[in-house]
Amino acid sequence: MYQVYLGDYAYSSWSLRAWLLFRHFDLPMQVRPVELIPGTVADQMADMPLARFVPSMIAPDGTQVSDSVAIAEELASRHPEAGLWPEDPKLRGLARTLVAEMHVGFGALRNECAMNLFQAYDWSAPSKGVLADVQRLELLWAAAREASGGQGAWLFGRYSIADAFYAPVALRIAGYNLPVSEAAKAYVNTHLADGHFQAWRDEALAKGVQKEDYLYDYPKADWPFDGLV
Repeated sequence: MYQVYLGDYAYSSWSLRAWLLFRHFDLPMQVRPVELIPGTVADQMADMPLARFVPSMIAPDGTQVSDSVAIAEELASRHPEAGLWPEDPKLRGLARTLVAEMHVGFGALRNECAMNLFQAYDWSAPSKGVLADVQRLELLWAAAREASGGQGAWLFGRYSIADAFYAPVALRIAGYNLPVSEAAKAYVNTHLADGHFQAWRDEALAKGVQKEDYLYDYPKADWPFDGLV
């Protein structure tokens, strides 16, 4: 059983990425919640002395891994039969490229549209930086879909690490009602309709507390896909 340290379900986008990998690929996980209070995270993860952030995990054999990319690669190495990466080498290379860019890029979208699963907005006056990030997302998603022949609903046909990494930005597009093409909107809706994401959000609403510093003074809207069965 993997021990997985995760932050607040409503706001921790990196924790969501790791959690989705475990759920989509049916890997055994025991969640160890971490309150994201400055100065206390390391204390709450005392049995991982090198870890300073979530997500982090301890494998069944005691191996300790921090950072979402490192966790994804470790899981892919330990469970090759699960197919966390696309099998085709060209698609796998492209998927790794998309994950690497997600890991280090899209600063405007992250900083100006914080993930908040309690609240959605009808309009959010996106900046030029946010719009540029969205255009880049559209380009990457379209390239993945074209490379995989448009099969299936996910970027490379079957769900992969790439989809887990782009889930939080898809949720930002929905939550802040950012302008995207119909093709991109279809991919965003695939995430919203995903049963695993919906289970994550249910946990967020049940256990979480709304934080004032994550709210914006924009016209509010209902959360997309609320009540979807």
